[in-house]
Amino acid sequence: MKITEIRELTDSELKERLEAEVANYTNMKFNHHVSPVENYSAIKKLRRDIARMKCELRQRELNK
Repeated sequence: MKITEIRELTDSELKERLEAEVANYTNMKFNHHVSPVENYSAIKKLRRDIARMKCELRQRELNK
């Protein structure tokens, strides 16, 4: 997910999306420990998307 897409979301949509992505990341990470994932870069990409979302939420919080 690109930063432009993240900025278009409302606060509530962004929070919901963040919660879903964190749950997905936790699940993917757990599955990777049980049996190696074929595409490890997907985990890396998901982690970075979560960081982008958190940064955007924090920016909005500070700008209020």
